[in-house]
Formats: sequence, C-alpha cells, structure tokens
Amino acid sequence: MTRRKTGTHSEAIAAAALTRAGYTILDRNWRCPAGELDLVAQHHGEIVFIEVRSRTDGPDTALESITVGKRKRLARLAYAYLAAHGLDSAAFRIDVVAVGLRSQSVEIIENAIGW
Repeated sequence: MTRRKTGTHSEAIAAAALTRAGYTILDRNWRCPAGELDLVAQHHGEIVFIEVRSRTDGPDTALESITVGKRKRLARLAYAYLAAHGLDSAAFRIDVVAVGLRSQSVEIIENAIGW
C-alpha cells in the first residue's frame, strides 16, 4: 500500500472510531498555506483538531512521532482554521488518533498536544 493510501485508510479508520466515540466530523484534510489538518471535529462543545498517526508497530509510538515542530505547526493550523471559519473565540483542543495497522487498534488521545 502506498503512503497516501495508508494515510487515507488510517484517516477513515480514525473518523469511524471518533464518530463511535461521539465526535461529529466537521472537515477532512482541511488545507491552507500553512499545511493540512487531518480531521476537524466537534466533541463536548469544543472544536477538536485531530492528527492521525498510523504505525505498523502499534499505537504506543504515535505521540513520540510528533516533533516539537509538528506541534507548533498543528497549533498554527488550528488558529488558521478558527480564523477562516469565524470561530476565533471557540474552545478547542488537539487530539491524536493512533491507528495500529498490524493490530487494527485505535487509540484516541484527547488533548494530546498542549502548549
């Protein structure tokens, strides 16, 4: 499977898991000049920006794969999304969904990226 197909497959698995967990998916692959957000959802009154990480060796390495630079980029993208949608004062958080490709496991890590 190509990297793009793996990403699309993992994002579909993540979106299904999030929906089952009570999230409402608002956007998929939202792009702006600063980059791309995998998924945007609403959950418990908050806008949630979701970074999907797929791993062949399991979900426990997902957070380790998010560098400081990636964390900063996700924060910039979150603010860009809020501004583009007139939601400047909305409560938000950044979650990570780890998809284990071999184990077919999914882990939703709420508020995984703080600043």
